[in-house]
Amino acid sequence: MKWLVSISAAAVLAAAAVCPCNTAGAEYPQVQAKAAAVISADTGEVVYALNASMKLPMASTTKIMTTLLCLESGGLYDEFTVDSGAIKVEGSSMGLQEGDTVTKYALCCGMLLPSGNDAANAAAVRIAGSIDAFAEMMNDRAREMGLSRTYFVTPSGLEGEGHGSSAADMALLAREALRNDIFRSICSQSSMKVEFGSPPYDRWLRNTNKLLGMYEGVYGVKTGFTDEAGRCLVSACERGGKDLICVTLNDRNDWNDHMALYDSCFENVRLAEIGLPRDMTADIVGGNADRLRIVPERETVTVTTLAGNEEDFTFTVMRSPFLYAPVREGEKVGSLSVRYLGREVESVDLLAAETVDVHSEDRGSKSLFQKIMDKIGSFFSH
Repeated sequence: MKWLVSISAAAVLAAAAVCPCNTAGAEYPQVQAKAAAVISADTGEVVYALNASMKLPMASTTKIMTTLLCLESGGLYDEFTVDSGAIKVEGSSMGLQEGDTVTKYALCCGMLLPSGNDAANAAAVRIAGSIDAFAEMMNDRAREMGLSRTYFVTPSGLEGEGHGSSAADMALLAREALRNDIFRSICSQSSMKVEFGSPPYDRWLRNTNKLLGMYEGVYGVKTGFTDEAGRCLVSACERGGKDLICVTLNDRNDWNDHMALYDSCFENVRLAEIGLPRDMTADIVGGNADRLRIVPERETVTVTTLAGNEEDFTFTVMRSPFLYAPVREGEKVGSLSVRYLGREVESVDLLAAETVDVHSEDRGSKSLFQKIMDKIGSFFSH
């Protein structure tokens, strides 16, 4: 069981100001998007916004959520036969046919690269049993993320009544998805070889995101297009250690607009070194000491920020309420959640700063069980 030990009170999440102007640094470009947003991939700060809270159809960028839920559902490499009804869908496809054997991992590749509507539907039915049930899962997760302008009807992004999101919400969704290492590794590939079919055989899938080869540092994320939504693009880019996410909705000049926004936004953000707390201890049971010194695996974290200061960051220890001896110096004993205005930036391993050996009990001393119960009582009394 994990317990949270707060080092300082979490700040209330501030409402992000949305303004496409800038009083210092590089000037922001004029873009052709109906709505746009650029955020720090680290802190979630809004760096640039244009109608960023306006709810609009977002086409196949919807598949960011579908893929994330698929990756989190487990059993990624278990083979199964696709639902024949699910894959009968119009639009872009990864090439699934009735009777094909596939894995969830292959479906994720099929969603993020060729933007397969068949892959999205097949994943939804496999995970939730139906399209409607999966849409409920998508909306539940959107509420957990605080995406207040987002509502899902389909897993593919084909329009349904009320289906839509905002540029700001899509940026935060991409930020969450990119924290999944498998998601990030897939969406960064220009092409991939995956296996599926009846029987399965190797296929090459090509990524619709041309920005991967057009602009240095781009590593994702997802394209989208329908007649109603227009051209939609969610991208992510890293340069000189700075990490940004850009979203444009209904933008006929999206490739160029993303490059222009990155040129200016990278000039207007900075890297900040945030010192991590070092003076921490944990209760330990059955050892030759009652307390164990613990330290983060490194002294600082580096974050991309527009206006963040060190006092805006808080830290939360995540570990068991007490530890058991023996514990060796350098052994992982928990993690430290680094947060900016309440939103997690990074999780850093916590290590034992010393060795605590098992205590040789003298006759008449408390038993190990009694010591554990004392520690539990002390923990809850505080």
